[in-house]
Amino acid sequence: MAIVHHVGPAVARVRSDLAYWPAGLFWLWGLFWLLMITTAVQDALRNPGISWWEPILWEGTSALAATCWMLIAARAREHYAQYLDRPLTWFGYHLRWLPLVVPTFIAAVYSVRHGVYELVGRPYHHPPWLWVLVNETLKLTLFAGLWLGILFGFDSYAQSRLHRQRLLELQKALTEAELARLKSQLRPHFFFNVLNTISALMHVDVARADRLVAGLGDLLRIALRSGEREMTPLREELRSLELYAQIMQERFRDRATLNWRVDPGILETPVPSLLLQPLLENAYRHGVERSTLPVRIDVTAGREGNSLSLAVSNTGSELLSDYREGVGLQNCRERLRIIYGEAAALQVRDEGGAVAARVSIPLTGGAT
Repeated sequence: MAIVHHVGPAVARVRSDLAYWPAGLFWLWGLFWLLMITTAVQDALRNPGISWWEPILWEGTSALAATCWMLIAARAREHYAQYLDRPLTWFGYHLRWLPLVVPTFIAAVYSVRHGVYELVGRPYHHPPWLWVLVNETLKLTLFAGLWLGILFGFDSYAQSRLHRQRLLELQKALTEAELARLKSQLRPHFFFNVLNTISALMHVDVARADRLVAGLGDLLRIALRSGEREMTPLREELRSLELYAQIMQERFRDRATLNWRVDPGILETPVPSLLLQPLLENAYRHGVERSTLPVRIDVTAGREGNSLSLAVSNTGSELLSDYREGVGLQNCRERLRIIYGEAAALQVRDEGGAVAARVSIPLTGGAT
């Protein structure tokens, strides 16, 4: 339903354009007939037997009749838009109206001309009707082919714009659906680990377990609030990390020390919500839980050129040769790709006796 909601307005908007005379074609059509009338008047000025108004009448009646038919074609072209990918079929559907266009065109044009000449008291001389029929049929066929080709070009462009807009809207809808899927995977994974921590303490230290439940409640409120939007200020993202760290510090007590190095000038920078939590979780899981020695965890955030640099590093562990990323890191990497494209990066590597997960986000916004 979400995809239909996004795509529908774009399709309707472009299709509505097909129901009206394109502005570019309107001006091109007007310039064409202005040139035809101007040329005819110039030719008449060299012939003393022709009055100045006669070429205007001849070309004007042709322009009027042709405009009526072209307006009908422009209004009806919406029905033939489905054949734009098959040009011969598209032209065939339009040209099949020629047997009707030719006689009505001749009848309308020559009736007006004869009527005007009657009003001024002059006879209107023209070639025999058979010659008129053959001549006008040839001219109208060439004329229709030329202008239908131009109209086909306008409509093909409108159709390509429709497809491009539809693709963009579809990509946007799919991106939103993918982000929702990734976040739905992240939250159960995240709270499952926290609840395991609380469960391990309930039988040995009820007071500590109670503090953890209270901290989890605060953390849950932030997580639910972040679910309403994909991006959140760095200040709020760090607050969720602090709450998570308080829970983990209750469990590990003196086994881990946490250091924060954050540039105050970037606290309002928007970042993907719950992006850093899996990084901190990995620091505790792979660093603190598996080490018998005290572990230092550093959380840093600062500006590096036009990028926001975020990092979580821990001592007490190192990357194994067969290291494979877990669900949390995979989700972080995938969300960064969807939101920022190639402009963002996530690296996990050994750095001077510690394992560091570093995220680089452009400060200028997401990828287009």
